[in-house]
Amino acid sequence: MRHCCIVILMLGLCFQAHAQQKHSDGMDDALQYMPYASVFALKACGVESRDDWTRLAVTTAASWVASAGAAYVLKHSIKETRPDGTDQKSFPSGHATIAFAGATALHREFGKVSPWISVAGYGVATFVAIDRVAKDRHHWYDVAAGAAVGVAATEATWWLSSKVFKHKSSQVALGFSGNTLDVAVRF
Repeated sequence: MRHCCIVILMLGLCFQAHAQQKHSDGMDDALQYMPYASVFALKACGVESRDDWTRLAVTTAASWVASAGAAYVLKHSIKETRPDGTDQKSFPSGHATIAFAGATALHREFGKVSPWISVAGYGVATFVAIDRVAKDRHHWYDVAAGAAVGVAATEATWWLSSKVFKHKSSQVALGFSGNTLDVAVRF
């Protein structure tokens, strides 16, 4: 239960910091992270997941890095103008990428517990994508591509994780020392 309180506190601080940004687009700025946050919140609250804490944390973080990295590279390479004309970073939607990557991570970790967990994650991601189009920040194909990038990057991350960590027992160790996070992987 202590883990659950810590996760909820961290989420609150993240959402508060995000809401204070000058160029905030609104609720979808926070909602894009909700599926990822739910992965950690459900685990912290003791819901049975596919993986142990260490593997869940490493795979989920890798999923976020792969998804966000792919979206960033595409945005800065393609230079599609947004429908509202504010800049040339429309394709793909980063919000949709993160939301669908998180929903896929949520599905991979908790989908067998209840299909409604997956439905909720993908429902939030779909809402974020629709909201981005409704706010005239993206074209429909921007959010469709963002969803595809998020799902594909997360699926690739979980596939790679299953190849690297063949056994259920953790072969990854995390350690915090001062301001650093140390990751050790045993092959």
